Amino acid sequence: MSKTDAPLQGLKVIEMARILAGPWAGQTLADLGAEVIKIESPAGDDTRSWGPPWIETETGEKTAAYFHVTNRGKRSLAIDFSDPDQRDKLLALIADADVLIENYKVGGLKKYGLDYDSLHARFPRLIYCSVTGFGQTGPYAHRAGYDVMIQGMSGVMDITGAADGPPQKMGVAFADIFTGLYATIAIQAALAQREKTGKGQQIDMALLDCMVGVLGNQAMNAMVTGQTPKRMGNVHPNLVPYQDFPVSDGHIIIACGNDRQFTKLCEVLGLSRETQKRFDTNPKRVAGHAELVEEISKASMQHSQSTLLERLEAAGIPAGPINSISEALSDPQIVHRGLVDLSGPAPKLLNPIKFSGSSFENTAPAPDLDELSSKR
Repeated sequence: MSKTDAPLQGLKVIEMARILAGPWAGQTLADLGAEVIKIESPAGDDTRSWGPPWIETETGEKTAAYFHVTNRGKRSLAIDFSDPDQRDKLLALIADADVLIENYKVGGLKKYGLDYDSLHARFPRLIYCSVTGFGQTGPYAHRAGYDVMIQGMSGVMDITGAADGPPQKMGVAFADIFTGLYATIAIQAALAQREKTGKGQQIDMALLDCMVGVLGNQAMNAMVTGQTPKRMGNVHPNLVPYQDFPVSDGHIIIACGNDRQFTKLCEVLGLSRETQKRFDTNPKRVAGHAELVEEISKASMQHSQSTLLERLEAAGIPAGPINSISEALSDPQIVHRGLVDLSGPAPKLLNPIKFSGSSFENTAPAPDLDELSSKR
């Protein structure tokens, strides 16, 4: 389907962002049909060299796979905006843009006249999204911030990992990705407000804010009880059973969200009526977590993964395997939903958003450095 079918067709975005958080927002907007022009230094985004592995494009350019997963569907223009002539070229692009995304240090663009105040004076309808580690204000505003730092500072590493092990970072740079997604939401809201006021505004996005914002029930537990949540491995602090359990050939996940599902689980595993009665409510199961998990584990070990998953599914109990990434990418459900595109010189992990009224899908590859110059 052509791009005219896309929800954000006609939206022009200038992306002056590097690495992951800002580019993830730009890519999400491109996925929804926006025209996204990625402004890079003549040397290119840092992540172009974050390999191996490498992908060789149709033009012969070798770029890190990392760059490709966060820049699909964009066009690249190399500009050294410290040069006045090239800066004028950039300003000409900004003149009719709807959105600008940047992730420079606080105040870093002011000397070039590319900060929010300078551009707002010239282009009052521009939505200006700033993405930094700690935001535009506060005692840490001047600091640089990378994902692993933010995971540590936000508290999420302290609750990730085995109870008797050290803090662990998550396996994906979720501080960056959550910030990119929140930035996308904020940009949509600012565009909606512009429809009412006719004016743009600055959006101040901070990785630390976003990571603390998604602590969810763990943060609420701490505020309500005054007690700091601790690492619990794969255990849920508020729900039991909701974790991994052993089977004869590995492990599976069992996630009971209510008492009815727990009763069904007891029936599938052949747990005694006494056990069902002792743990018939979630508060009882949380209080007796260790004892209950031991009983479930003894029963689950009597089954193979495939057999037990089949029985749990038939009983309507949420359960699943613990897949490797390769297994997840080839899972029949993922294949059916079209999240993986293996066509072209570079594989693509596509956007999971599905619309009933639009069939546009951004399958364009990440751009070669400065490819837009050769097409202008």
